[in-house]
Amino acid sequence: MMMITMVLGGIAILITVGVIAFLFIKSNQVNLTGTTDKKPEWMRSNPPAETIAATKAEGEGVTIYNHDEGEKLASPFAEQIEDILRVKLEADPALKNIKVDLGTDRDGNLEFWVNEKKYASINELPDEGLKKAVREAVKSWESRK
Repeated sequence: MMMITMVLGGIAILITVGVIAFLFIKSNQVNLTGTTDKKPEWMRSNPPAETIAATKAEGEGVTIYNHDEGEKLASPFAEQIEDILRVKLEADPALKNIKVDLGTDRDGNLEFWVNEKKYASINELPDEGLKKAVREAVKSWESRK
């Protein structure tokens, strides 16, 4: 009886070690880039280039979003859109001096602060060029997904 218990115990140990070894080997064979040309989700969730440039310029390294001191509280996606928008505004002499800050209200809706004045939608913004730049920034952010 004792011998049967020892044999069964030994078999159980060998099976357990075999399963653990198999799982370890398989875990090291994970293909993080997928088998298609489409980027996997973890690669598509990287911040936009404009956010990376802004955080690097401020010495923060690479972060998911760029929230600066004194800005309105905003969700990460709003901060990323704001980074894209700021690059567009800097490149346009007519819009370069407009101060824009995107925020997120308690309901999760996007708020637009232009020269310290709050606007609830893109259509309410005071400048047609600014409306176009915001729409382009949002489209750019959406297309990177």
